[in-house]
Amino acid sequence: MADTSETSDTRSPAQIEADIKRRRDVLAETLDEIGVRVHPKTIVGDAKAKVVSNIDHTLGRAYVGVNRAVSDVKAQFVDEEGAPRMERIVPVALVAVGLVGLFVVGSRRRRR
Repeated sequence: MADTSETSDTRSPAQIEADIKRRRDVLAETLDEIGVRVHPKTIVGDAKAKVVSNIDHTLGRAYVGVNRAVSDVKAQFVDEEGAPRMERIVPVALVAVGLVGLFVVGSRRRRR
């Protein structure tokens, strides 16, 4: 290990003062940056941004899932050329009309 007591500083007092000033300025900037990072408004803003990002991501995934489901259902009622598949549409329509009819009859009976 080298003996540092014999090492001399060849800088002038003005250079040493300039170096001290520069280091103080760097330290002040660092402290300001730390102050901004730990400020409650910054922490809350970062938390809000993270929540919004997570919500956007979740909504995006939900949109893709719903879009895929709609496309799958559409594929059941339309052929490759885009023409309706009547053999599938008519039974579904009859079931829907039947359910609506049952609902209407049931609601009329409750009113009496």
